[in-house]
Amino acid sequence: MLKGHKVDLEIAEKGDLATLKEWMNDVEFMGDFESFDQSSLGDMEKQYEQKGDAQWFFVQKKDGTRIGYIAHFKSKGCIAIGYLFVKDARGKGYGTEAVQVMVDYLFLHKDTVRIQAEIHPDNVASRRVLEKVGFQFEGRIRKSFFSRGVYRDTALYSILREEWKAPKVLPLGHVGS
Repeated sequence: MLKGHKVDLEIAEKGDLATLKEWMNDVEFMGDFESFDQSSLGDMEKQYEQKGDAQWFFVQKKDGTRIGYIAHFKSKGCIAIGYLFVKDARGKGYGTEAVQVMVDYLFLHKDTVRIQAEIHPDNVASRRVLEKVGFQFEGRIRKSFFSRGVYRDTALYSILREEWKAPKVLPLGHVGS
């Protein structure tokens, strides 16, 4: 488990896929900025089995309440992250800390020079999260995905190892338990 000050990140196991399926099939959880593809438990299990280097983590408060997820995966020669939170947990700093913990973990334990994230350009909250953690806006990717009847743009953000410099939440010698 990756331990932060306000949240912990716990690796999602195959037995946890029902929770992820429930969240990803809930329009309120997915919010206004994410695609809304319906997935069966079988679909989720297939993704889980074929995930390669990808890892999904539940974000949980210190009392163990699961409030969202964060994932990392290979994308175009670097590591990309994605995250979503239940509506009641948004705007409380949990997302910022979860992203910071993930960035610390990835730069401490993975051989990568770059971590990137793509968000909807109008998602002000997600943009603030990334910028607080040190991500830089790189540009707009026009019509990069189809969602809710229209092609949508994404905004590309990244942080480089030399911009990160040192962990902000995880200790240097941190090893997950």
